[in-house]
Amino acid sequence: MYRLLSAVTARAATHGHWAQGCGMRGVHQRSRLPPLGYGWVGGLGLGLGLALGVKLAGGLRGATPVPPPAAPDSETPPQTEPPLQLELAPSSAQTPATALSRRFARAIESSRDLLHRIKDEVGAPGIVVGVSVDGKEVWSEGLGYADVENRVPCKPETVMRIASISKSLTMVALAKLWEAGKLDLDFPVQHYVPEFPEKEYEGEKVSVTTRLLISHLSGIRHYEKDMKKVKEEKAYKALKLMKETMESDQERQLKEKGCKNNEHNDFSKAKAEQDGEAKGRNAKPGKKKNDFEQGELYLKEKFENSIESLRLFKNDPLFFKPGSQFLYSTFGYTLLAAIVERASGYKYLDYMQKIFHDLDMLTTVQEENEPVIYNRARFYVYNKKRRLVNTPYVDNSYKWAGGGFLSTVGDLLKFGNAMLYGYQVGLFKNSNENLLPGYLKPETMVMIWTPVPNTEMSWDKEGKYAMAWGVVEKKQTYGSCRKQRHYASHTGGAVGASSVLLVLPEELDGEATNNKVPPRGVIVSIICNMQSVGLNSTALKIALEFDKDRSD
Repeated sequence: MYRLLSAVTARAATHGHWAQGCGMRGVHQRSRLPPLGYGWVGGLGLGLGLALGVKLAGGLRGATPVPPPAAPDSETPPQTEPPLQLELAPSSAQTPATALSRRFARAIESSRDLLHRIKDEVGAPGIVVGVSVDGKEVWSEGLGYADVENRVPCKPETVMRIASISKSLTMVALAKLWEAGKLDLDFPVQHYVPEFPEKEYEGEKVSVTTRLLISHLSGIRHYEKDMKKVKEEKAYKALKLMKETMESDQERQLKEKGCKNNEHNDFSKAKAEQDGEAKGRNAKPGKKKNDFEQGELYLKEKFENSIESLRLFKNDPLFFKPGSQFLYSTFGYTLLAAIVERASGYKYLDYMQKIFHDLDMLTTVQEENEPVIYNRARFYVYNKKRRLVNTPYVDNSYKWAGGGFLSTVGDLLKFGNAMLYGYQVGLFKNSNENLLPGYLKPETMVMIWTPVPNTEMSWDKEGKYAMAWGVVEKKQTYGSCRKQRHYASHTGGAVGASSVLLVLPEELDGEATNNKVPPRGVIVSIICNMQSVGLNSTALKIALEFDKDRSD
């Protein structure tokens, strides 16, 4: 009816067109019927309009009236439609517990902003973060792309290379064997792996032990094969550190004595003269290639087992006397994988999969090219023209133990919580006798997280290397000044990938354990599909943000 009324009205309004004989009136006249007047058309329109009005009125009679807007309630905030937000890069967040996410909303917001800044600064395609507080995952999110070509966004389930965090996983295998009495950390490695030849250093027979391998004190090389370059670099760093320490001590002594300005100026002048004289003697050594310029990092050869991988380095000389100096070595962990095989009676990967099953790390696997691994990311690097390109194919079978695993932030959080639980459970036994034992014993975890002398922690100069973890101890030098928190972490750098796992334990005393259960603290894991991205300081900042909200 509505369409008919509209058509009639439109035709009535265009009587000029009708007069040309192209409409209904023209047809009527050609049929020799009496002519239609304009009054007839108007009457027809009026009748149709009245009929339509009656129809609409009947329908409205049965409808429910819309109430007028209510007066605003003073106790209820007005509901406003959120503004449309545009994102420059995809973001995938997961907050398992709504109450917890609200509690840590401030920390999540500030940490997300920090990660966006880091991602933009380094040009990383994608980055994934996970945070747990007191054993519960409170935030996980992916930023950017896991696969740039196919525009696959990062998400909490994204699987990436964790690089040297693999060393911390291998430490669990060694610790379990040590606790079971199957492994002596201080026996020469030849006791378990006779295929590794006995070593000499400067004509003297020396012993390489499992304990020294774990803390990178064995003298076995890393990717750099040139012993001279490595020694020059070590000597330069040691001298630089010694000078900085002496200058700092001298300046502090002068400050404490309240020396006058002219005396301080004399000191500065003498210091500058000494620096000038020493510049020629202590020139910086020739530039040493970084790890990503070393050919062995890009090996494509498939090794069947850890024993076979030893041929890459077993006949090379030791760079230092075992126990005397720290030299970070992924090859040292290849030898540790062989020790795990012989001490356990299992293949290294089989033994590790048993551990992953116990720890509920169901997405953590060795990296292999052939298997279909769901949610696996692609890995990227910038070429010389600063264009983003895919990394070359590599086979990590020669270094499963030192840098060959894939994982997710969620699995790394589970691993960190298991370690933190074992570290703290001994403190809670008196207040709660029903607690389950940790995966590793408290005394084992204390040993693992105790800094070892003569070691370095390259990602935080405040710390030392322990046993497959870097550890920074609690320290405060001056009142109302910087307070250094105790934490343990390990970073990773692989072809096209960077990572970090950081554990910030709660500072506990006897009374603090009442009505609480372990683990107590904040754990942060970050993985990224771009190499050479330093993530430890970012993880520490995020951990402190969540610790602040946790304390409040």
